[in-house]
Amino acid sequence: MTKFDISNDYILENDFVKLIPLQEKHFDDLLYFTENEPEIWQYTMVKANTAESLKKYINAAIEARENNIEYPFIVFDKIQNKFAGATRFCDINLGLQKLQMGYTWYGKKHQGTGVNKHCKFLLLQFCFETMQMERLEFRCYTENVRSINALKSIGCTVEGVIRSNAIGPDGNRRDSMVLSILKHEWHGSVKNMLTEKLYADFVTV
Repeated sequence: MTKFDISNDYILENDFVKLIPLQEKHFDDLLYFTENEPEIWQYTMVKANTAESLKKYINAAIEARENNIEYPFIVFDKIQNKFAGATRFCDINLGLQKLQMGYTWYGKKHQGTGVNKHCKFLLLQFCFETMQMERLEFRCYTENVRSINALKSIGCTVEGVIRSNAIGPDGNRRDSMVLSILKHEWHGSVKNMLTEKLYADFVTV
């Protein structure tokens, strides 16, 4: 039986990052990335590369949470003392105890700093230990090699490729790679592996 209540505001944090439920007031906190780093959304299905699209992005995420299918977070980088990006749980199915993690992006100065791994650890821990999920799935466009390698590095298993299942912003059809972590894998080895990696290579990853 899940302990998770989607109406609650859960804040996930450690010494390096803080994940806060996304709200309308965070528009100003993310606007810098929209105005100055539009390339962030190269591989994302939903774009936030204009002020108008950012507002729609936030409103859609909040609405999806109200409909019990998503739980979005804004990410705060404690080391740089700045907001860094956003991520969320999506396709939440409490009955089948499964969900996806996606819509993840970070500003350039926060990429390759360890922020992503720390966020993933907190989200994985919350997913399997608080929400009591059995399966966490990720999907990436097959050409998004950076994200695929990052997911492999946190213990994800590659399950395969879904062919021609999405349409990119250029209008061309795209393939998606499916990766996942299961609850017994998290408790069996992934949690310990990721914990060791986080504190061994935070400065250099």
